[in-house]
Amino acid sequence: MAALRRLTPGPAAALLRAQPGGAAAAAARRWVRALRRSPVRVLPPRKEQRAAGPAGREPAGPKGAGPGPAPEKSPAAQGLRYEKAEPGDRRLGKVVTIAKSKKFRDQHGKILLEGRRLIKDALDAGALPQTLFFSTVGHLKELPEEKLKKATLVKVKFEDIKNWSDLITPQGLIGIFSRPDHAKMTYPAVQLQNSLPLSLICDNLRDPGNLGTILRSAAGAGCSKVLLTKGCVDPWEPKVLRAGMGAHFRLPIIANLEWESISNYLPTDTQVYVADSHDPRTQDKIEDVSGKARSYGWVSRPHNLKAQIGREDLAFDLESEEEEQRTDEAWIPELDTQCYHENWTLAPAAAVVIGGETHGLSTEALQLAESTGGKRLIIPVVPGVDSLNSAMAASILLFEGKRQLQLRGKQESKGQKFPALG
Repeated sequence: MAALRRLTPGPAAALLRAQPGGAAAAAARRWVRALRRSPVRVLPPRKEQRAAGPAGREPAGPKGAGPGPAPEKSPAAQGLRYEKAEPGDRRLGKVVTIAKSKKFRDQHGKILLEGRRLIKDALDAGALPQTLFFSTVGHLKELPEEKLKKATLVKVKFEDIKNWSDLITPQGLIGIFSRPDHAKMTYPAVQLQNSLPLSLICDNLRDPGNLGTILRSAAGAGCSKVLLTKGCVDPWEPKVLRAGMGAHFRLPIIANLEWESISNYLPTDTQVYVADSHDPRTQDKIEDVSGKARSYGWVSRPHNLKAQIGREDLAFDLESEEEEQRTDEAWIPELDTQCYHENWTLAPAAAVVIGGETHGLSTEALQLAESTGGKRLIIPVVPGVDSLNSAMAASILLFEGKRQLQLRGKQESKGQKFPALG
């Protein structure tokens, strides 16, 4: 009991003194049980409390004030730094407006890309981003981090992107890139593995939607490259980019070429074929009442000008037409024709020229085909039906060329000779 008194100072000792005999022992046990249920909080000396106070505890804020807003940081998973556009920031509108101008693209070497998929394809191919506008941080996490570290990243409101976007459903991502150089691009390995000795030459294609669709078909068929002559629409125009669906970053596209330099971009021993929508053998049967052969579209000028001159209902002067006929006969090469499904890929490499729907094929295209031993490829249609547009014609010819080249490859691997069809 004496030991218990020494262990219970203060109020416990007074309680024990007040209780006689066994009652004091019972009271001591109750006190010990109470201490076990409610342990005493041990505090350091006041000097240590004062020393540890400022470092170990945050200063109290104003009474009733909640925690302040956390400062906006870059994505923790990527470590990218970006800036947030302030109200009245006009950079997005200014950049989008001038980037849509061909003059600006040519002078400054910049293009505009919109949408996550298109921008990701561009980054994967090695295109260099300069400025990227985004509406949510999540968009950045979907792009390769290493490719964005040298770009200026600007977070803007989605409404701002919606106001300047050409898309019906904007994705909240717009980028300004340096104009890609085909010689410095890294195209997908799967595209290179499926590349064929087949090239496409675009002549006077001026419709953005058609050119974009043609580029997409060329990438799908496995073309090795696409060449665009002067007079074609800029392949980096936003409408062409949207219609191309990423084809710009899957195969080389070389634009603004003179006809004299086309051969420099084609493999040796390439045969050049031109697309045509009418067969001279049946042209007289499909002339309409106006006397104009159905040669408009993605084709060259009519062969049978004499049949047109004999009509009395022509609106133009006959003497002028006769003079034009003599001039045409002097410089338009006479090429043999064959149907598109007949074998035209016997040479080591082949190239197809597709003309625009307004001006058709140029004389230079026909001359190039003649110099390489090429022919006109005919896609027959039912008489009286207008010719296919340039995008449809290019798709048919390119995928037929793919079929023939793959068949030749299989037969050559078996030691068989590739038969000439037709």
